[in-house]
Amino acid sequence: MMRYSIRGPHRGPAFLAATVTLVTVTACSNGSPSGTPSTPVAAASSGPGATAPTSPTPTPTRTHPLSVAPRTVPAVRAHEPARGPGWRPAPTTGVVLAANAGGLADEGKLIAGELGIPYRGAVAPGPGDVELALGAGGAPESYTLTVRDGRVRISGPDEAGVFYGTRTLKQSVRATGAVPEGTVTDRPAKPQRGLNLDTARKHFTAGWIEDRIREMGDLKLNQLGLHFSDDQGFRIESDSHPEIVSAQHLTKAEVRRILALAAERHVTVVPEIDSPGHLGAVIDAHPGLQLRSATGRAPRGAVDISDPEAARIVDDLLREYTRLFPGAYWHLGADEYVALMAKDPEASYPQLARAARARYGPDARVQDLATGWLNDRAAVVRPTGKTLKAWNDGFFAGGVTTAAPDIEAEYWTGKEYGARNPAAYLSAGRKVVNLNDEYLYYVLGQPNDFTYPTGRRIYEQWTPLVLRGTSPVPVSYDPQILGARFAVWCDLSGAQTPAQVADGIRLPLTALAQKVWDPARPDMTWDQFRSLAAKVRG
Repeated sequence: MMRYSIRGPHRGPAFLAATVTLVTVTACSNGSPSGTPSTPVAAASSGPGATAPTSPTPTPTRTHPLSVAPRTVPAVRAHEPARGPGWRPAPTTGVVLAANAGGLADEGKLIAGELGIPYRGAVAPGPGDVELALGAGGAPESYTLTVRDGRVRISGPDEAGVFYGTRTLKQSVRATGAVPEGTVTDRPAKPQRGLNLDTARKHFTAGWIEDRIREMGDLKLNQLGLHFSDDQGFRIESDSHPEIVSAQHLTKAEVRRILALAAERHVTVVPEIDSPGHLGAVIDAHPGLQLRSATGRAPRGAVDISDPEAARIVDDLLREYTRLFPGAYWHLGADEYVALMAKDPEASYPQLARAARARYGPDARVQDLATGWLNDRAAVVRPTGKTLKAWNDGFFAGGVTTAAPDIEAEYWTGKEYGARNPAAYLSAGRKVVNLNDEYLYYVLGQPNDFTYPTGRRIYEQWTPLVLRGTSPVPVSYDPQILGARFAVWCDLSGAQTPAQVADGIRLPLTALAQKVWDPARPDMTWDQFRSLAAKVRG
């Protein structure tokens, strides 16, 4: 701010003919002004006929307080404050793309539409514009958002990072009407962040799933797990085995529509065909695959893994659906194989014990045959280049064979047969994704002592290090924990409508988004966080 003063004692109008000295004000680092004299603007000699020079009329410059970080969910991880008016959308502003950033057209059109301003494409930015740019360097999914001179520039090393920068822009405008001056530098703590959805036990429409993808994108979540095959249903159209498909299902055209939206919002869909358990829908059409015990017991959903026909049909499905889903991951399931829950699997299921010994030698057990099944299914999918996943209770210790080392363990429980403490998986060098059933399992109807998780509990108590129960693993294992997903399981499918599910998971999913983006203790209280989430999520 400029301040003008006339030095010396007041001497009336005649003094205006005397020397006028200009004093400027320089902003100190703490924002307080300090005055320093400048060179004289004008000097006039007094005397007869002398005319006083005209001084320019002072034009004060507006000052601004030091900015604070944008208000977003998840919170930005770093913000360099600055003094300035910030940025807000106006009829004269627009969204433009920097040179060589044509791949950001989807991101540009989306944020322009959300803010109600024009999308101008690859043109030079004008006053008040938002510019999107791709630049070298930086961690995947990171971005820099700079507000300066009335403009916004969002840049990142990849399209996902720039997209997340536009989410920060959108949320800040929703929260306060503007984006503060300064520079945000932001990136996720974990590379895998998302929602797991059981569409096998309960049918969800394509539109419902698409709504969840939109929410996930705004929360900077990047994975949607689809568990579409189980005892209660097989929910995606099949060309290789149409006989197994449930009456209520997604067509392949609908799946492609879901995948297109997911790609636009930088969400990867992770499909799962669970085996060798949870195959009841397949067994209903192929009863000869049913596993039977020595006493004739037929456990629901378990195929006889000593029967080559079971492997043939599952592999047909794997080959079909790996072509449908182009994403980087595939989930093989492998949990809760009932044969392994028997007190003595070898005595209860002698045909499995014989097959294990025939393949792996006299010391082999049923768990080795199950491990071989997992590795065989992995071998079918691996040529596609997808990263492989399986539930943690599908990995066994002490056998003559072990699960392939490239399969990520999705840790959900320590209660099932074969499950071990998380440290056992981590100390063996295996990479792990967190789906802790204590915090992250939303089980419809709340059977088996499950209760609906709350956002507050996740926000205040959970971090990705808390893999089992409520205790974290040592921080030294943090690099091996790749992230987390919040899981919806529809055990009692009629307990809630799809609308109730969407409402019930809203705050827990929001809390998870905060903790996988930045697992540190949040600055806001839960009530403050919940209030902000209501504003920015609409």
